[in-house]
This record gives sequence, structure tokens and C-alpha cells, in this order.
Amino acid sequence: MSKSGRKKPSLVADKRYTNSKAKPKPAKRKPATKRKRRGPARKRNPIVAFFLRIIRFFLRIIWWVTWRVTAVVALVVGLSVGYVYSTLPDVNQLLDGRARGSVTLLDREGEVFAWRGDQFGGEVNAKTVSKHLRNAVVATEDKRFYRHFGISPRGVASAVRINLSEGRGPLSGHGGSTITQQTAKLLCLGVEYDKAEWKDETAYINDCRRGSMSRKIKEAIYALAMEVKYTKDQILSIYLNRAYMGGGAYGAEAAAQRYFGKSSAQLRAAEAAMLAGLLTAPSTLAPTSNLKRSQDRAATVLRLMQEQGYLSPKQMREAQANPATLSKAAKAQAGGYFADWVMDSGPEFFTRDTTEDVIIRTTLDQRIQKAAEDALVYIFENKVREGSKAQAAIVVMSADGAVRAMVGGRDSTVQGAFNRATQAKRQTGSAFKPFVYATALELGFGWDSLVVDEPYCLDIPGSGRWCPKNYTNKHYGRVTLADALRNSLNVPAVKVSERVGRDLVREVATGFGIDNELAKGPALALGASESTLLEMTGAYAGILNGGSSVTPYGLTELRLLGDDTPMMGVSGGIGERVIQEAAAQELIWMMSQVVSNGTGSRAKLPDREAAGKTGTTQAARDAWFLGFTADYVTGVWMGYDDNTPLSGVTGGGLPAEIWHETMVRVHKDTPVNPLPMIRPAPKAQPKQDNRQRRRQRGGGNAIENILRGLFGANR
Repeated sequence: MSKSGRKKPSLVADKRYTNSKAKPKPAKRKPATKRKRRGPARKRNPIVAFFLRIIRFFLRIIWWVTWRVTAVVALVVGLSVGYVYSTLPDVNQLLDGRARGSVTLLDREGEVFAWRGDQFGGEVNAKTVSKHLRNAVVATEDKRFYRHFGISPRGVASAVRINLSEGRGPLSGHGGSTITQQTAKLLCLGVEYDKAEWKDETAYINDCRRGSMSRKIKEAIYALAMEVKYTKDQILSIYLNRAYMGGGAYGAEAAAQRYFGKSSAQLRAAEAAMLAGLLTAPSTLAPTSNLKRSQDRAATVLRLMQEQGYLSPKQMREAQANPATLSKAAKAQAGGYFADWVMDSGPEFFTRDTTEDVIIRTTLDQRIQKAAEDALVYIFENKVREGSKAQAAIVVMSADGAVRAMVGGRDSTVQGAFNRATQAKRQTGSAFKPFVYATALELGFGWDSLVVDEPYCLDIPGSGRWCPKNYTNKHYGRVTLADALRNSLNVPAVKVSERVGRDLVREVATGFGIDNELAKGPALALGASESTLLEMTGAYAGILNGGSSVTPYGLTELRLLGDDTPMMGVSGGIGERVIQEAAAQELIWMMSQVVSNGTGSRAKLPDREAAGKTGTTQAARDAWFLGFTADYVTGVWMGYDDNTPLSGVTGGGLPAEIWHETMVRVHKDTPVNPLPMIRPAPKAQPKQDNRQRRRQRGGGNAIENILRGLFGANR
């Protein structure tokens, strides 16, 4: 084949693999479009740049320190919360936090009339109480309770702002505490009361309520631990059981029973709102202190409940239109002085210092108590000048010493106040004279025995000459013992006392229950000795019951809550015989003359017999009237606490009128019974001598034997 002249290409591309060290030619790039220059570049001010660098430096330091401090604080808080968590007991152990028990007092019919001690109606939980109470507490105390983790920064900030705007310190006043924090405070952060460490319970409580910064931090840690340990309902349950709600009531159940006489599960919206409103100031807002103020506060709580969706507007208006009212027992507030006396006279470990819940049944008759209180109010409103500071006291009892009513002062709704019926020892004046004549009658004298009322003086060793005078500054010659007592003549009383012997008079008075130290001199017969109204009333009860001593009592049964077997029974009653029954009955007739036509005529009752005796001390510092019907013995004292003399008042005046008003009310709609007295025989009959009277009354007794030893058999 002939070769063509055209050269064929080689089968291998020339220089396919170039030298690796050879650099590829750069691809041609499209030239970039030029930006339009807006002006020369601005340089930052070196001074500004310097300060910015310093600021950035410090910010980096602050951030470096902050996150490390935050981490340390979080670690410390976490460890603290963990430690507190490990110390928290079971929730059931925290429900009853009282340091002492409660005392519930029942009247003679078994109705509750007073409470003392720390009342606790029983354990409740947030699910068993009325939903209105649960909602009211949350709406009032902590509306974000179910959303926060134990503390509320928003609440604290709001409280600080309010405190500062009101001119107080940031931690003074509003605290912004959640219900959990309040519960932690109620638990005193787990610190229990120890008598050896604290001066008293008040000091312990004050320390628990301190508001210092360190205390707030501890409180917050404790609250966080509680949130981890317990559910929200458990925390609310502790709060509802421990919170003080005034009137001695701790917890919702005790408060519901105390104020409304019903269970906390049965509370209406208005009642629940009233209890929730007490939490801010329980003593001030307690309905037993000021019902109107408590109702106004409840109206505010109802509005909060409506705003937070717990009540409809219609429900709120209905509840506000029908506010909560007190139960009958709470409204009456009867027998405050009586309750205090029973608490003071009962066994200390079951009354004042009890750690148990105690039920005490008493002798109080609420009808009679109200009668005495109303009578006192009536006299002071209608017979005493306005603004008078004079005080008065009343005791009503049965002939066996069972106290049915006690008024220890003009304000009958107080608790723990000075009781003028049991604590005021005052001179008795002529109210003591019945014991002088009781001694004489026991020794054989009669109502018609004669004594000469004339100027009379005695030489008293160490004191000089003493001459008693009658109130009228007159003398009446020969008078019977009955006339001497009826007109309250002083000279005959002293003469009779001296004749029968002061020691015997003292013996009789002591036997009837006047336990105070009696005067040694002849003024004993005129009531120079001091006594309490309760003692004097008890002594007069001894005359009514026929001459036996009486120990006034108010407690009839004491038992522990939940037990049916009483721990103790009646604490007083009739004791040993002091004078013979015939002597007592003759004395009753003599005392009836005091009321019917003597110094005590203002005490006369319209429908039944009554007997009694007036008493006025020197300068009229004390005025008494004590007396009885066949059914009740009543004593009245009147005077000033500072011993200021009464103006124009004697025992036969205002005290007799108070006695009259009391007894009219006490005996309303009751059967009329005659006094157990010996009415005098017709004067035509020959008089018996003293020895014959003694033989008819049963012969001598211990007092006559003493008399024989002191003065001889022919006395």
C-alpha cells in the first residue's frame, strides 16, 4: 500500500502527564466590580476604645465570678435542702403542733360554754375540709401556691416594693411568704420547744417569728425541702392544722367548732372566708372580739375568691349578703370568770398545764349566769352615774355549794381578768354579823334574847380604849337579837360576841368556810376581817342548808377526750355540821326580817320569802349584800379596785338592788318554796331559858364543850 502523504496522529497523547511540579495555569477570573467609596474610613476614638476594652474586661471577670459563685451557691443550697429533707418527719407527725392540751368546759346540762388552753378539734387534711375553706386560704395567703416551688420571687419583690413605699424597711411589714414558708415558720424550722432552753413558750414563739435576713434564708431552704418531701396538699394540710385562728383555736377544725359549732367540712363560703381572714391577725380579727370587723374582712376574702375564679359573682354577692355569725355558745361568751375559776381551782396537770385534751363538766347554769350578768348591766345603766369606775361581783350557788353563776366584774366577756368574786379579799363589814348570832343561837340564846344597846367601850391591850358606834350614832336600849340583826346595830353585835367569846365566833365562822385570818380583837364582830365574795356566799349557803359547812365547787366531772371513764368527780359540797339545824333555822328567820323590814328591804322579792344581810365597811370602801331564798344563795359585792370610798352607797342600797334584780331573773318561772326557818312562837308563851333551848336542840356539841372549858359550865 502506498503511503499517503498525510501523517497520522499518535496513539498516545503527548505530554498527558505533565511534571507534577508544574503549576497549573490559573483560570481567568472576571474582574470584580469596583465599589463606590463613600468616603475615607472613620477611625474609632482611642479614648472610647480604651474604656470599651476596660468594660469588656470587667464584664468577663463578672461573668467568670458570677457563674462560679452561682454554682457554689446552688451546690450549698442543694446540700442544705438535702440535709433538711433528711430530717423532715412523716407528715402525720406534724399535724398537731401544740405545746399543751385543750380544756373544753360544759355546763350542768352538758352544753359547751367555754374553752381554755390550745384548742385542737382533730386532724384534717386539705381534701376533707370544705372546698370553700381550702380555696379561701389559697386566695388570701398565696394565690400561686400550686404553681411555685416553695418560694415566690415575684411575691418577695412585691412585698419589698410595698414595704419601701410605706416607709418601712424592705423586710418589715409584708413578707411575701408563701404558704409553704408560713408552714415552715409554724414548724419553727424543725426546732421543738424545750423548757430548759427557753424562758417560756412566748419567748420560743417570738424567736420562731423573727424576720431577720438569716432567718429568711433558713426559712426558704426549709420550704424548698418541704416541697421536695411533701405534696402540695400535704403542706396545705399541715398549715390548716397548725395555724392559729384566734380564741385559743389552733387549726381549722378547732376554729370551726369554736366559732360556728360545726365541722370544718361543713363550712359555707362566708364562714370559710371568715376563718381565712383571721390568718393575718387572729387575735384582732377574731369574731368573738369584734364580729363586725371579722365580717368586713370576710367580705374582702370573698371578693378575692371571686377574682381568682373560686366563686361566681352571684355566689360572692350571696355570701356577702349573708355573712357568717357565731354559734350560740360562742356568741354568749358565758361564764368567763367562772371558767377561769374552775381552771384555777382544778388539778394543774389537767387544767393549766395539761398536755392532754380534757373535758370538764361543771355546775354552771347558763340561764342563771345570764340573769346575773343582765342584772348587773341593768343596775349600772339605770342606777349608777355615768362614767363611774365602781366595780361589782356576783356569785350564785345552791345550798350545797354548787356554783351556778359567777360575775367577777362589770365586763363579763373577758378571759383571764382579775376576778373580784374569788381574788379580791375585802373587809366584810356587817355581813359578818350572822356568824356572831349563829354562835349565840347555838349556845342557847334565842331570837328574843335581850341585849342593851348603850354606849360601850373596851380597853384593848396595846391599842387603848375602843368604843363601837352604831351607823345612826344613836342607841336603842334593850333590843332583841332579832332586832339587833334586823337594824344592823353594832354595839349589840360586839356585846354578844364578847359574851359568847370571840374564839367561838371565830370557830363558827371558820367552820362555815371563811378561811382567811380573822381579826383577834373585838372588831371581829363588825367584820374587820377580810374575805372573798365566794367564801362569804359559801358560808351563807351553810346557814341555808341547816348549819353544815360548804365547800363551793364548780367541777363535777373531768375526763380525757375520747374516754368515757371520768378521771375525777365532784370537787366540793356539804361538809361537817357547824351548828345545830334548829339554830340555823332560827337564824334564817332572823335574817328574813332584815329583808322584810330591815336594812335590806330593797332586796325584798315580790313572790317569795328571802333572807339576807347587808354589809358596809368603814368609810364605805366595800358594800355587800348576801342572802338566799329556799333555792339559791347569792352574794353581791360592790366597791372600787383601789379602795376609794363609795359615794352614798351602803350594802342596803345598790348591792341589795343588784341582788334583787338577779334573784327576780333567777327565779322567773320557777316554783315558789318557803324558807326552811323556825317561825317564832306567840309572845304570850313563857320564855324558855338558855339551858332548856339547848336541851330541845339536842344538847351540847363541840362548840359548847369548848365554851365550858374556856368560861366554865355556868356560862
